[in-house]
Amino acid sequence: MAPYAQQVLISTGQRDWRSRIEEDGLDQGWGILGSRLKKLMFRTGKYADPYNNIVITNSSFIPSTDKSDTSRASALLFPSFKYIPDIPLNNDGLDRFVRAFLLPLIPHRAHEILPADKLEAMKRLPELQPTFKSMKSIDQSPTVLICGHGGRDKRCGVMGPLLESEFSRVLKDEGYTVGDTPVDRLNHANIGLISHIGGHKYAGNVIIYIPRSLRFNSGDVNALAGKAIWYGRVEPKHVQGIIRETILNGRVIKDHFRGGIDGDGTVSWLSAAHKFMLLSFKIGSDLGGQAFEPRQGSP
Repeated sequence: MAPYAQQVLISTGQRDWRSRIEEDGLDQGWGILGSRLKKLMFRTGKYADPYNNIVITNSSFIPSTDKSDTSRASALLFPSFKYIPDIPLNNDGLDRFVRAFLLPLIPHRAHEILPADKLEAMKRLPELQPTFKSMKSIDQSPTVLICGHGGRDKRCGVMGPLLESEFSRVLKDEGYTVGDTPVDRLNHANIGLISHIGGHKYAGNVIIYIPRSLRFNSGDVNALAGKAIWYGRVEPKHVQGIIRETILNGRVIKDHFRGGIDGDGTVSWLSAAHKFMLLSFKIGSDLGGQAFEPRQGSP
């Protein structure tokens, strides 16, 4: 997996998309959001920055706005752990959204040669965040994302819903409520299918975002709080072990581990995947948790 600063999870209310998501939903708010963000953030866009990797992903989460409303859309941001249910899609609204949430707090040192005014324009402005009055933090509910992009890879279109169903079943058995509308509350998990993201050739790809305030039954904060853990080649038979070890006990499963993202939204390309891959061989200080050989009954 490639490191990234933020993942923008657009709430589409759909469970599959065209192969190229920027060509889908252009008559609906969610499609307009994805298309316009890519134009702003990528290639020659106004805020394009090779050192600020933003991943734009469609999700099956139900938007808070009407899908037919072409003036507004909803999205989750990780690892900022924020839900913005009402994003204006006019030029001013999208510009504010990017500057409030998606730019780096400190631009990469390679930009230090730029004039001061241009350097300033590349910085995030957190003071703009309160202008999104319906913004919510995801502090207690883990978020499980499963690649189910059948329009891109039929294998994901088959495996994704199976994994979604199994994560839902096992989490309910563990006393969680689950849902496809992003909420934040104790003993609740948000589970969604997502579009394809680079770096995997096989089905069964899962990203788990552990919120900063998630606690063990003992009352201690989960050792992986604030992190994203990427797992690959996950099958339904592995789900119980993943939930038990990663969500409930704060441990990384070596056999499925593909990488991780740390930080509070200020992660840069320097948080390279190799730092996380060290977890496959030793206790990892980066994640605050540990990698381990799965014990009997684990995946």
